[in-house]
Amino acid sequence: MPPAQNSPKPSAESPTLIRGMGLGSATALNMIDMIGVGPFITMPLVVGAMGGPQALLGGVAGALLAVCDGLVSADLGAALPASGGPYRYLQEMYGPKKWGRLISFLFIWQVSFSAPLSIATGCIGLAGYAAYYWPNLQTVYAHHDAALHIPWAGPLQVSWIVTPGTALAILICLFTVLLLFRRITVIGRLSKVLWFGVMATIGWIVFAGFTHFNAALAFDFPPGAFTLSRQFFVGLGGAMLVSTYDYWGYYNVCFLGDEIEDPGKNIPRALLLSILLVACLYLLMNLCILAVVPWREMLKAGQDNSGLYVVSLFMQRIYGAWAARLVTGLIIVTAFASVFSLMLGYSRVPYAAAKDGNYFKAFAKVHPVHRFPHVSLLALGVVAAAFCFLRLKDAIAALVVIRLILQFLVQAVGLIVLRIRQPELPRPFRMWLYPLPALLACAGFLFILFNRENWQKEMRYAAIILLTGVAIYLIRAWKDAEWPFAGALKVQS
Repeated sequence: MPPAQNSPKPSAESPTLIRGMGLGSATALNMIDMIGVGPFITMPLVVGAMGGPQALLGGVAGALLAVCDGLVSADLGAALPASGGPYRYLQEMYGPKKWGRLISFLFIWQVSFSAPLSIATGCIGLAGYAAYYWPNLQTVYAHHDAALHIPWAGPLQVSWIVTPGTALAILICLFTVLLLFRRITVIGRLSKVLWFGVMATIGWIVFAGFTHFNAALAFDFPPGAFTLSRQFFVGLGGAMLVSTYDYWGYYNVCFLGDEIEDPGKNIPRALLLSILLVACLYLLMNLCILAVVPWREMLKAGQDNSGLYVVSLFMQRIYGAWAARLVTGLIIVTAFASVFSLMLGYSRVPYAAAKDGNYFKAFAKVHPVHRFPHVSLLALGVVAAAFCFLRLKDAIAALVVIRLILQFLVQAVGLIVLRIRQPELPRPFRMWLYPLPALLACAGFLFILFNRENWQKEMRYAAIILLTGVAIYLIRAWKDAEWPFAGALKVQS
């Protein structure tokens, strides 16, 4: 990959991406990606998982896990900066002509599901907060629970729901696609504007909480809250799953490796700065909310999967209805900023794979005027709109499990493999205390996968996606005479 300063001027026939984002823009984009609607709407789900304010332990554990995995992404992002991020990393880790080709294809295949799920959760959450203004958005017009019984795997359960909020979430997806039809330099400036809005919202929440802090509410632990029983660890696993979702986004800058200035320095800096700043903000904000809104009220909201606009209720109790309406509007803007950032980053992944000949050719097209992967962006927006029919809790669980199995675990292990296979590879940033963070990240991911209620449900989704992905790859490899069939076909001929 030639450096930006030596790159030839792109022609209309062969448009290329622009290195137009510095450290400030990259950090801002990462932070608005992380601070989407997640921490504002998932707190009742976290409290519900652990049954009390001890749920803050899930937030702390999620932050530590994000730091460990963030060091994995920082190491890889500095050494291998390119569009598509993890797609490129997986190729290099496991061999671009052998296992790396299969594993990187499986990564793209799971992104076809997990990326739209991630965007859809932001849109669903945004519509959920809009329900504070218009409660009728939560009116259920239709819902259905279906189960497909698979002999060797058990029931594959799917639930969908139709409300006016569903229509709003779909409209948000389509509007975001429209807004992203422009140059990356314009988007970099827009990300900074959105960042200021996000910081102002959280700053107000923290200020309001500390000036009205009620320690009796914040530390109203139920009996046996810290008893190290199986129930405690199952609850911690569920809380960490949601917290992991809340912290995700720190790796978003890795998807834009071809569009970051001085990526060897700016990718690790933007990534780690985002994690540290957001972790502090999350924990402060959650503690402040628990000190004003009784956790038992949040527990009920989490169980009912409605009325999740806990920050609106928080402001209403402190300042009245005007403040609740204002903060609801700010959170809606924050949620939209996250959807915007997610769709921008993920649209570059199929593009990178298609350019490499490892995905559908149409996804490699770059807009001739604005020079961005427009086909990839449009496809991502349409699939995300379809996933808006899912319930928020189900969408989050499916997203996290699919991503942990088919991306984060193989990437953390792959970093160690890459160090062994290519010790001479230039590394502008080296993981601190290598390989301990990578090993801790793997342990944390496995804990989340197997220490939750009904953990088999999402594991079945991941297994189906994995097996179908392997089948599709093998069919394409046979047709195109690629690994693992290239040698056999040569012998036959």
